[in-house]
Amino acid sequence: MTGIYRIACAAGFSGDRTDVARPLVDELLKQGGAGCLIFESLAERTLALAQLERHQNSEMGYEPLLSEMLEPVLTDCVKAGIPIIGNFGAANPEGAAKLISAIAKQQGLPNLRIAIVKGDDISGAEYRSEIEKLLSPEDHEIFLQSELVSANVYLGAREIANSLVAGAQVVVTGRVSDPSLTVGPLMAHFKKDWNDWAFLGSATMAGHLLECGAQVTGGYFADPGIKEVPGLANVGFPIVEFDAQGRICVTKPSLTGGLVNRMTVTEQLLYELHDPSQYLTPDVVADITQAQIQDLGEDRVTITGIQGHPKPETLKANLCIDGGWLAEAEISYAGFNAYERAQLAGQIMRERLSGLNLRIDFIGSSSVFSSDSGEGPQFKSQKGFEDIRMRVSAAHIARDQALKVCREVTALYTCGPAGGGGVRTSLKPRLNTLVCYVPRELVHASYEFYEGVKM
Repeated sequence: MTGIYRIACAAGFSGDRTDVARPLVDELLKQGGAGCLIFESLAERTLALAQLERHQNSEMGYEPLLSEMLEPVLTDCVKAGIPIIGNFGAANPEGAAKLISAIAKQQGLPNLRIAIVKGDDISGAEYRSEIEKLLSPEDHEIFLQSELVSANVYLGAREIANSLVAGAQVVVTGRVSDPSLTVGPLMAHFKKDWNDWAFLGSATMAGHLLECGAQVTGGYFADPGIKEVPGLANVGFPIVEFDAQGRICVTKPSLTGGLVNRMTVTEQLLYELHDPSQYLTPDVVADITQAQIQDLGEDRVTITGIQGHPKPETLKANLCIDGGWLAEAEISYAGFNAYERAQLAGQIMRERLSGLNLRIDFIGSSSVFSSDSGEGPQFKSQKGFEDIRMRVSAAHIARDQALKVCREVTALYTCGPAGGGGVRTSLKPRLNTLVCYVPRELVHASYEFYEGVKM
């Protein structure tokens, strides 16, 4: 592949490892040429948590590990002209930009050109009546009865691309589609037309391969004795090499663990893909039905033949509404008759908290496979179990009602059954999510450079 652009992904979710950017940047520096570093750290749940955090502290609401992510590599990226693009702005992109600017100053860097992508937030009063029209009857009733905490639409890649063309060294976004972090720099570098559906389709699937970090380099693939992956303790994160024809090559840094082969790439290509001919994103409908995957060996796999179709007329939006409180409490039972004592504890909880909709899991028994109601299959005999942990959870709109779960499980210490210990409790505010599809004309995406220079 000639005339390639390299994109390295240093995060697949919020809470991912923070020491993986260093080998990626070292590899980009060694290979030379054009490239960028992306951080994909925003999921629906992550954004909901960030919204809650910002409601409690207006200065927060961005990626909590942002400093640890950027401090090891920011200076090298700036000096080498490697742009950094991340959705680590979450619910507060301005706050993230402020922190990045402070890190740059601490490292003796000149004023960075930090671009902030705006327009994903549609929670303002001016949007409410339009949103109500877009909801299903069932969701509309829930919406009217609830407090709206946030509403964010999935933006595309155009503002990322435009800010890079304008000289951004760091691009901070909130809610954009995951592949947009890859599509933006590719469109900026190759200067393709935004109606080049084949290129956009391929760029989108390149972003899809990168967006979950080490999933494509063997992490989520590994299964001992079935799908062996070497060096997982030092798994390398992915790099995509991309050319003007839309050809993709997936690889990883040398001297790192993990694996890139036809199987790891195929698994990630199909991940969350409901219809291989219609992968809907803000910029294109990608189509992988004609994709060709070739394993070149030495942790290099190429993908060609991806197509694209005109973008959808609407954009997906997530609406977060107040979901009350989520209470969780756990207690362990060990030794003879442990499972039977745990079952008795669960029976006590149901009798004491008959007014709450409880979920009770016996961890070590069938907690993974039971239903959300906590009434899935249970083993008839637990003679092989010397310990079991009971988890009780409930959600309720009223804090004092949810808190009863924590108090009642704690009371099992002495109220029986025998031998309970290791109680842990948690009470957290909860958000519920509704989904709707918003007409594009309702959304006004833009970008601005940090410190108020609007573009």
